[in-house]
Amino acid sequence: MTLHRPESLDAALRLLADGAGVIVAGGTDLYPGLRDGAPPKGMIDVTRIAGLRGIGRTGPFWRIGAATTWTDVVRAELPPLFDGLRAAAREVGSVQIQNAGTVAGNLVNASPAADGVPALLALGAEVELAGPAGTRRLALGDFITGVRRTALHEDEMVSAVLVPDAPGRGSFLKLGARRYLVISIVMVSAVVEASGGRIRNASVAVGAGSPVAVRLPGLEASLRGHLAGDVAGIVAAAELPGIDPIDDVRASAGYRREAVRTLVTRAVLDAMEVAHVA
Repeated sequence: MTLHRPESLDAALRLLADGAGVIVAGGTDLYPGLRDGAPPKGMIDVTRIAGLRGIGRTGPFWRIGAATTWTDVVRAELPPLFDGLRAAAREVGSVQIQNAGTVAGNLVNASPAADGVPALLALGAEVELAGPAGTRRLALGDFITGVRRTALHEDEMVSAVLVPDAPGRGSFLKLGARRYLVISIVMVSAVVEASGGRIRNASVAVGAGSPVAVRLPGLEASLRGHLAGDVAGIVAAAELPGIDPIDDVRASAGYRREAVRTLVTRAVLDAMEVAHVA
């Protein structure tokens, strides 16, 4: 197996087009997967490419380079809008995994329990894809198409994640069998803009409650204009299309459905900086 270490995006894309190997950055998903199958022909390490790592404002967007690590997210100076993403970053495996694992890798892996996905969905993130014909952008909800499946073409790589700048504060909650180093039973992220104690806008995303993490636009619309005291009742009465949990060793489908409502209520109140009853 050959390891390639290109220093430009164009060089990496040429190697990819030539079939020289698979893209690797942190390798925290790729390397464990080698135990279950034959190794790839080669690996294209993109960590030397300038511009693929870091977070900054670009016009109306915040640009998160594909090779940005979860530790980078935790340490970045970001507005309250990103509080949910920062909280999710702290839940991605151990500190060692956070130091190596990348934002783009978490998305490309397309696990139903990927911690970063609901937080980025709630932020309205788009994925920037680079290929031979240039770059294209997809909404994150269109990029992840199923369990371990994405809309990424064989000759493309993720170059960045773009988050529209907006008012509001984010939150993220994860339910697991223990506090740390655990695969999610359910996780919820919310971004709420409130004024005078009332919700002006809200976005809510749920992970590990369906094959692909989902936004809840109907609930989001129902929350607008309401006070914090109304949230629990609205969530309890809401239809939650797209939530289709499974039974597995971590929890039953019924338990997950109930947990979703509890976590959604708490996440919205957390984003409003309102205390809630445990």
